[in-house]
Amino acid sequence: MSLPRIDTVVTYPDGDLTSTGAVVHVEPLPDGRAAVLLDRTAFHPVDPVWPDQPADVGTLFVDGRSYAVVDAVVGATDGTVLHVGDAPVRTGTEGWAFVVCHLVEDAGGIEPGAAAVVRVEPERRRALSAGHTACHLASLALNEALSGLWTKDVPVDARGRPNFDQLAIVSSRILEGGSVDEYRIGKSLRKKGFAAADLAGLREEASAAVDRTLAAWIGGGADVSIVRDPGALGLGDRRRWRAELPGGAVEIPCGGTHLRSLTELSGADVRLELAETEGALALTMRTTAHLARPAAHLA
Repeated sequence: MSLPRIDTVVTYPDGDLTSTGAVVHVEPLPDGRAAVLLDRTAFHPVDPVWPDQPADVGTLFVDGRSYAVVDAVVGATDGTVLHVGDAPVRTGTEGWAFVVCHLVEDAGGIEPGAAAVVRVEPERRRALSAGHTACHLASLALNEALSGLWTKDVPVDARGRPNFDQLAIVSSRILEGGSVDEYRIGKSLRKKGFAAADLAGLREEASAAVDRTLAAWIGGGADVSIVRDPGALGLGDRRRWRAELPGGAVEIPCGGTHLRSLTELSGADVRLELAETEGALALTMRTTAHLARPAAHLA
């Protein structure tokens, strides 16, 4: 069977932990493993372009046999060659299909056309979802806490605050139960009007302000969801994280997984760290998400 011409249909944005589909391709890899492509999956893959959230792990069932899925990565194909984790084009490029590559140690017995079932390991998914949800909340709260340090107009976030997170972010890593965000404050940000010299003296105050905002938002128990445009079910389609926060709903472009409600958190807190680097300040925000009681679907 030839390589797929359409994106993998993904159901993890809906919170799915299981899905059924069909095997469309099996690709042997140089390291001895194999990438198994399905037409539909609940597995969230890591995206090498912006590898913030790690992949799901779990099990693939084909013809009565089980295969441990040790990793899942975004792949891309033009119908002739499969690029596993190193797509040469951007997501959404016309003529290319973006697929979830389920990596297994041994694909013996897996044939294209076979029916398949996947089951995602639930505790890891929930912990990563908690970390990702808390990461978005913390970025919005940080924007608010630092809003007084801007002297010029700059792009704003979904709540109308100067978008420090977007303008200064260097990397973001989602952890099980938390996240680490790295920001660089250099000449470019200073020219945009950010008062970097005042940040050190306000670090503790800003950290406390972020914690207070997080406590208020989480205490409100807002609903959280992933919004997709009608019919946009493919891996390469754009999705948005949505939270019903005080003052109105907010949306942020996001391809990861999330909790369904802030009632699944008992709290969250951050630690802000500042360091001098060559020609710039480095700000690190470490966010910890505290999960509440086990989710009903995991109990």
